[in-house]
Amino acid sequence: MDESKVMDLPIVSVVIVNWNGRKYLEDCLSSLKEQTFRFFEVILVDNGSLDGSVDFVQKYYSDMVFLIKLSENMGFAKGNNIGIEKAKGKYIALLNNDTEVDKNWLKNLVSSMETDENIGMVGSKILNFYYRDQIDNTGHLIYQDGINRGRGRLEIDCKQFDDKIDILFPSGCASLYRKKMLDEIGGFDEMFFAYGDDTDIGLHGRYLGYKAIYCPNAIVFHKYSGTTGSYSPIKAFYVERNRLWILIKYFPIEYILISPYFTIKRLLFQLYGMATKQGAASKFASDNSFFSVMKIFFSSYLSSFKGISNIIKKRKIILRKRKISIGEFKMLLKEHRISCKEISLKD
Repeated sequence: MDESKVMDLPIVSVVIVNWNGRKYLEDCLSSLKEQTFRFFEVILVDNGSLDGSVDFVQKYYSDMVFLIKLSENMGFAKGNNIGIEKAKGKYIALLNNDTEVDKNWLKNLVSSMETDENIGMVGSKILNFYYRDQIDNTGHLIYQDGINRGRGRLEIDCKQFDDKIDILFPSGCASLYRKKMLDEIGGFDEMFFAYGDDTDIGLHGRYLGYKAIYCPNAIVFHKYSGTTGSYSPIKAFYVERNRLWILIKYFPIEYILISPYFTIKRLLFQLYGMATKQGAASKFASDNSFFSVMKIFFSSYLSSFKGISNIIKKRKIILRKRKISIGEFKMLLKEHRISCKEISLKD
């Protein structure tokens, strides 16, 4: 990089959306202060926090953070859009508040991005904050009904994911995006509110012909689902609702028609997981009554169907502007597919 560049023209804008995450912010912001790559700005969008987050940032990090204070929780998608609107960088780094980044995180992400102008997304090697030899995410895999899961999640890191390879799309927890791509997409779809946003951006970018790659030496430590909880009703609702929107918005028609088979298969595996105490569904069921589980499931479908007409309109626009063929997109889904067993019986 040209060392003569000045900080009022950042190469990277790091956007952090925060909602009642005061207890996480010190680890996150302090690690950004230690970055060896210096040409970046930090934009923190606070979603109406009531836990002292704003006062904490203003008191301890006002020298490095541009703070945007919202009066209410507008969600991850809109929060990011608001932050990106203020960004000056040619690249946008999305970072969850419940993370700590390695000192070379931005340097390695930018180096990877700049190898090819067709790269639109670069994913990090995300490890568990508390068990640092355990993998959280190395890019996303997708199931045939639109739900997705991090590649290698909960595996012990034995360098099996240390190759720089193409991925379907990176985790929005900690990733770098070309702003030009985000502008072409039109930003995050605010209908999603939270969860599935990175899937939406990722698949949209792939339809526009952009590549997504994984950078194994861009290391991040993550306190998984720190804000909403790993097995919370809120998360369960948005994950199930938004995966339906992903399915309708992006998948080929024949995939949509056969998707109920894969959903039923997944649900049966999850019921088996509940009975044998395996997988995220088992832990969610143990923390919630059967009635509340059913209520969340049906309310997510009801909410999904209410928004389906808007999703179909957006699908038509995406397909009209796509730069790869449906066949090429099918190949991407096939190459980065996850099995029903893995999606259902692992946490």
